[in-house]
Amino acid sequence: MEVASEQGDNSLPAVSADGSANNRWPALLSSEDWWSIWLGWLILLVALGAVWLARPVDQVDNLAQYYFLSSRVEFFERDPASDQGQLEFFNEQREEIKAELASNPLDAWLANLSAWNDNPLDAFVSKSGTSLVPGLLGVLLVGLVLFGGGLAGMRQPVRAFPVAFLCIFFLAIFAYVLAGQKVIKHYNLEYALWALVVGLVISNTLGTPGFLRPAIRTEFYIKTGLVLLGAEILFHRLLTLGLPGIFIAWGVTPVVLISTYLFGQYVLRIPSRSLNMVISADMSVCGVSAAIATAAACRAKKEELSLAIGLSLAFTVVMMVVMPAVIVRMGIGAVLGGAWIGGTIDSTGAVAAAGGMLGETALTVAATVKMIQNILIGAIAFGVSVYWVTRVERDAEGVRPGLMEIWYRFPKFILGFVAASIVFSLIGNSGVEGDAIAEAATSTSKTFRNWFFCLAFVSIGLETSFRELSKYFVGGKPLILYVCGQTLNLALTLFMAWLMFEKVFPDAATFLGK
Repeated sequence: MEVASEQGDNSLPAVSADGSANNRWPALLSSEDWWSIWLGWLILLVALGAVWLARPVDQVDNLAQYYFLSSRVEFFERDPASDQGQLEFFNEQREEIKAELASNPLDAWLANLSAWNDNPLDAFVSKSGTSLVPGLLGVLLVGLVLFGGGLAGMRQPVRAFPVAFLCIFFLAIFAYVLAGQKVIKHYNLEYALWALVVGLVISNTLGTPGFLRPAIRTEFYIKTGLVLLGAEILFHRLLTLGLPGIFIAWGVTPVVLISTYLFGQYVLRIPSRSLNMVISADMSVCGVSAAIATAAACRAKKEELSLAIGLSLAFTVVMMVVMPAVIVRMGIGAVLGGAWIGGTIDSTGAVAAAGGMLGETALTVAATVKMIQNILIGAIAFGVSVYWVTRVERDAEGVRPGLMEIWYRFPKFILGFVAASIVFSLIGNSGVEGDAIAEAATSTSKTFRNWFFCLAFVSIGLETSFRELSKYFVGGKPLILYVCGQTLNLALTLFMAWLMFEKVFPDAATFLGK
């Protein structure tokens, strides 16, 4: 028996009552969620193995130098009158030694594109002058094998997949080239925006060619990328802000999400509950990643997900430029300003860019608050699953689904995300060498994560029709919902950051600098 979706044929795929998309195959082999975990963890394990095997056998001298340089850094950091030039020198030396503790041999076989100014071909050349084409071919081949193998494992057609995947990968490269132009890069108009635009232009002018459809696997790409993202969220690094950061990220977010959802339902009366929930989660948690996880939990239509992501990317660009200027104008300190940015701007990259405009301290605080907030992806997805099964679908169908339906509905790829975060946190917290190994291994996962996300955004654009989206904009309700929700988010986050860093935990602000 299948669990019917109230969203229709375009919603995320339903599962069988035994948790399988196909009764002939166990869920661990037939489900896209589980395959995203297997593929993500295959990349992580290979990266860890490569770094472990490539590490120097004798680390005694490197460790001794690292601890000596750390003692010098701590000395200069404790002295307010210390020479900042000396501090930077010892910091740079320490990072160089740390890089020698662990290196990643896979980096030579994988690549992202470079920034360029006048000649787009410069995007395919590294800073050292070497060609990036071999690295791009490495990413292409690995992606082709992994996702092709995943589709075969799910017993889906793969014969037409290679050609379609190659074409979509070229569109992703084009998006990266556009994002790498130095003027565009200065305003942090990231590859996600350009990938979405490239797909939208094709789908709404020429129409999406049929031969591309075998490789339009939006959820598969982004779910695998989210599993890889977990390896970058290390708990011991998040503790640098302690309780203030946790209160800001975990205290405000649920309040804003629930308030925005209720506002959309009972004030704006948005017809689609799933659209309301996806926009609320996208805006309040961490943008696209939360939108994908929440859409899977409430079975939102692809058009609804596209709309939420489009709103998020548009407002992210505006807030990234405006917020630093507002913070300076208001005379807000670096710690308070960084916390405000980290808790409100959706994209992690945009958070770093906006925080960097206010200096290193603001950048550190903003990025840390955002990473703490990212941890909520799993909790929010689970909460939405429970609410949707026990309340929304019960109200719609007049019956209460069984409790096991919560497990069937829960987006399983979140388990891979959480597991990656725990394992890499344990490795990173095991000592200096462990931290170096985790950091080196994540250079591989970051490269693949960026490319997988880019493929996903191209796919979203190729699947999205403005004609289908237009019906959701009737009365401007989604836009009003986002603006009102983000306004509440800005106000509550600023208040909580002020309360935590200025009143309750002033020592934390003193330690990080103002």
